[in-house]
Amino acid sequence: MDLSGFEQKLKSFAEAFKGELQSLRSNRPSPKMVEDIKVDYYGQLTPIKHLGTVSVVLPREIDINVWDKGAVAAVAKAVETSSLNVPANADGNLIRINLPQLTDERRKELEKVVRKMAEETRIKVRAARDEVNKEIKKMEEDDRLSEDTAFKQKEEVQKLVVQINEEIENLLENKIKEIFE
Repeated sequence: MDLSGFEQKLKSFAEAFKGELQSLRSNRPSPKMVEDIKVDYYGQLTPIKHLGTVSVVLPREIDINVWDKGAVAAVAKAVETSSLNVPANADGNLIRINLPQLTDERRKELEKVVRKMAEETRIKVRAARDEVNKEIKKMEEDDRLSEDTAFKQKEEVQKLVVQINEEIENLLENKIKEIFE
């Protein structure tokens, strides 16, 4: 049995988790926080990243340079009504978003959200592992794999799961550190 597909599946879970973390608010601004917010642009829900360029101005500002002047108001409204819950200041084609300092209460809420996301990712990893182990067991029962080969493959599967779980844990700890900076 080829485990490279399983390994790719686990890596995709970790990448998806990483992407979710980047879109979450921390004390450090990131373009990911706004680029996927949907804007009603001529009747179509369009992500901000398709309507302009998003850049970060340190310490806590995000700038969106909208290409179509007619879309500026719609983009500003979409940002203000998003889960970020911050005001957007339009100046010509440029929209400035100043992120306020996080309160301790909000930091703790974000930590809970991040931990929940990590656990959901771990659950996906466990489900994928169980699926592959069932496949290996079935192949062993059908005499398509020897007992030793099946054992070695299950060991390899577990090794891959441990590696991905360590990566998820590192991403989680880094994000929590970033939130509390």
